[in-house]
Amino acid sequence: MLERDDMTFPFSEYQRRISELRERMSQRLLDAVIISDAENIMYLTDYQTTGYSFFQALVVPLESEPFMVTRKLEESNVFARTWVEISRPYPDTGDAIQMLVTSLIEFGLATKTIGYERNSYYFTAYHQDYFHTSFTNNRLMDCFGIVEQSRVHKSAVEMEVMQKAAIATKAGMQAGIDAAQAGVTENEIGAAICQAMFSAGGEIPAVMPYVTSGPRSMIGHASWEGRVVQPGEHVFLEIAGCYRRYHTAMMRTVVCGELSDSMHKSQELMKTALRHVREELRPGLTVSDVDKMLRNIISDNDVGARLITRSGYSIGIAFPPSWDEGYIMSLYQGSSHVLEPGMTFHVIPWMWGIDGDKSCGISDTFYITDHGCGSFFHDVEQNFTVKADQGAAINTSLIATSDKKSSKNKPDLSKKSANE
Repeated sequence: MLERDDMTFPFSEYQRRISELRERMSQRLLDAVIISDAENIMYLTDYQTTGYSFFQALVVPLESEPFMVTRKLEESNVFARTWVEISRPYPDTGDAIQMLVTSLIEFGLATKTIGYERNSYYFTAYHQDYFHTSFTNNRLMDCFGIVEQSRVHKSAVEMEVMQKAAIATKAGMQAGIDAAQAGVTENEIGAAICQAMFSAGGEIPAVMPYVTSGPRSMIGHASWEGRVVQPGEHVFLEIAGCYRRYHTAMMRTVVCGELSDSMHKSQELMKTALRHVREELRPGLTVSDVDKMLRNIISDNDVGARLITRSGYSIGIAFPPSWDEGYIMSLYQGSSHVLEPGMTFHVIPWMWGIDGDKSCGISDTFYITDHGCGSFFHDVEQNFTVKADQGAAINTSLIATSDKKSSKNKPDLSKKSANE
């Protein structure tokens, strides 16, 4: 194994991750695993590329050296970014699955028990069928989730990287708030957000920011489409800053006019929900407990709004098409998953359908500590930014005055997670 100078984490971090994976492999009687999920490959090796739509895989034997199977162009990422020394590339005119099969045979895995991620985005049904018919002298087992069991708990060094992502998130949000006013287009707001995120050290996120105004805020996962913000409307912003593929996310709302009674009530409900999270989130709660707490607060309103989605999701490493790790763990009813130190969540007590024609949000990214939780955005103002007339603004500062005066709520990253 070779340590590169520009790897995101110390080599020991990747050794720990591979070691934890092999422990699970041994428990499940697997001689090797084929990891094809882009997030999992990066977690284990630091490998990343925008060419993840081409088949790629990291093969981790129980005892011998791991190796990569990639498109020839992407092989440069193996040697430039990762500690992996063995690669078996295929050309654009070649056969990716045949190269995988040939490599497994070459490294003595032809008759072994091998795990593969059946639910991986880019190990398609066609490729899996081809693999099963071409590699017949062994036992193939679905091992989906075997890496995610480690990914859900962030180590101290991962928390530090997420802090860098949070810097980009905050810079982008402040720029979006500053740019949002009647007469500008959603595109201009989006451009301001991106420029600020990237200038603050942020990298290309898995999903670009969401910017919607007025009635367009009722459209799920819509973003800028050139619409001009009208006087009296609000602008909904949701941003995830990214650093080395790690993300932190935040929602905020700008009102380009007077703050109506309905919007003020909505603001206060969401702030109450986030305050309860900050006070109550801790190891031992189930995700169902947290969702119920948030849902009860948001549901108790007289403005016609609902929380129509899960109330939060795990967040960390992400490639398109999503910036979250919700498939690993989400906050919703009926789940018995228990919160543990090192877990990180984007908590979203947003409100859909205020007065029947608008949605808004205030959200935060939290991390679970040994005895409670902390926030990546403890110093960020939660109130709606109200711009009562053109060029004038109230609450434009993203940094809350009260938090400037006190550092007691600053996140403590000195404690490592129990799973580190």
